[in-house]
Amino acid sequence: AVLFINLANDPAIERIATPRMALTAAEYLAFEKGMHVLVIMTDITNYCEALREVSAARKEVPGRRGYPGYLYTDLSTLYERAGRILGKEGSITQIPILTMPEDDKTHPIPDLTGYITEGQIILSRELYKKGIMPPIDVLPSLSRLKDKGIGKGKTREDHADTMNQLFSAYAQGKQAKELSVILGESALSDTDKLYAKFADAFEEEYVSQG
Repeated sequence: AVLFINLANDPAIERIATPRMALTAAEYLAFEKGMHVLVIMTDITNYCEALREVSAARKEVPGRRGYPGYLYTDLSTLYERAGRILGKEGSITQIPILTMPEDDKTHPIPDLTGYITEGQIILSRELYKKGIMPPIDVLPSLSRLKDKGIGKGKTREDHADTMNQLFSAYAQGKQAKELSVILGESALSDTDKLYAKFADAFEEEYVSQG
């Protein structure tokens, strides 16, 4: 394993350089030594905060929420270093991790990251408190490339339809549970109660891997 570390209160230039140094080392191991390398980068939010500090110091015109207007381009220069090179043995897989400020997935950092990576896995504080591990919130999590990897000859022919049906039932179950918190369980119809029961089972038997 190769480890590059810097702290959130380190100088901004160190926080900006660290992920690039890590990816350079990964490229050497992958494309010069023929290894299959996994790069875990955390926390990208601290990296973006460092970009904002440097941008403000240079008196650049700010973009959304004070981040530099080139945030999308800058992040893409990190994320798009994953993959393979024709004629080379190795590969680079990235798992970038970030915290969403105020749990807001529309914040520029998670929003732009999702567009570049074509998907994201979102963790839920609520599921974590319930002891569901991993606490993956499946409804806002997505992959824009999933259709290329599922279906007949890959997983199962009815994969997409089954997935959509499960997610729809889970969403209705979560709505029913929210309604019961506000109005009480007596306000739920028999169908709502079944959906609420399904939502619990879905979390405990499908999402939870513990």
